[in-house]
Amino acid sequence: MSRRTMVRPGGRSARVQASVHAAVRELEAEVGREALTVPLVATRAGVTPSTIYRRWGDLQELLSDVAVERLRPETEPPDRGSLRSDLEAWAEQFLEEMSAPTGRAYVRDALLGDPDGSNAGQCSAYAAEQIEVILDRAAGRAETAPDVETVLDRVVAPMMYRILFRPEGLDTAYARQLVAGLVATTDR
Repeated sequence: MSRRTMVRPGGRSARVQASVHAAVRELEAEVGREALTVPLVATRAGVTPSTIYRRWGDLQELLSDVAVERLRPETEPPDRGSLRSDLEAWAEQFLEEMSAPTGRAYVRDALLGDPDGSNAGQCSAYAAEQIEVILDRAAGRAETAPDVETVLDRVVAPMMYRILFRPEGLDTAYARQLVAGLVATTDR
């Protein structure tokens, strides 16, 4: 089980996590990612290095935890009135955020410090939650909609592959093309 999933929310643990995460973000902006060390982060966060080692294990796991938190969507996807419009808007935003240099760095960090696969699972869960909102809206409008796994397989997975391995030429037209292909097969 991941260290992050064993920590109970609230109290001192939540305050430590918040201060350490804030310290990482501030120091990344000030000195750059390459200059980060556990003692530097600990000093800025007002904790001992042993607190960080005990909670996260090493710097890479800490950076991974921060990345997963930063990849968490802040709002529900907008309601554009139809399944296709909702999925297109979401896919375009997802592609734009994940393919930007900072998004790609967060994805790399999330995966690099992930010995048990829980961060990848959490990132996937964020996307699935957003897609589920869109699909629930479509069902409420009596639209035919695929299931979450189909959207992940047909829209999210190809985008993530391209973001990680073939990022050249990615644009919103690619996201719309994936959604159009999915919706066309759903409408049959």
